[in-house]
Amino acid sequence: QVQLVESGGGLVQAGGSLRLSCAASRSIFSINYMGWYRQVPGKQRELVATITSGGRTNYADSVKGRFTISGDSAKNRVYLQMNSLRPEDTAVYYCNFHSILRDYWGQGTQVTVSS
Repeated sequence: QVQLVESGGGLVQAGGSLRLSCAASRSIFSINYMGWYRQVPGKQRELVATITSGGRTNYADSVKGRFTISGDSAKNRVYLQMNSLRPEDTAVYYCNFHSILRDYWGQGTQVTVSS
């Protein structure tokens, strides 16, 4: 059973930075894209950023210019550098690997930004 293991969440003051990491416990092949999503209680999970196997990136408008996604699909690793964090960025962040066969999800890591 492949697992995605996330790390890097925590508590930070507004304006601060965090770097999230996600790695697969075993090799996953044919990944089309990887991404980060976030969810707050009572709301739907929302897209934060994605990166294709070719390196093309996409961001939610709310994080453009502040967050940077990077990764290596062949090595099954994805990162999210989060700068200029705001209280509204507080959420559980999930990594996602989308392969031709199925989606894989991490267990989630809590990010809390205090004002």
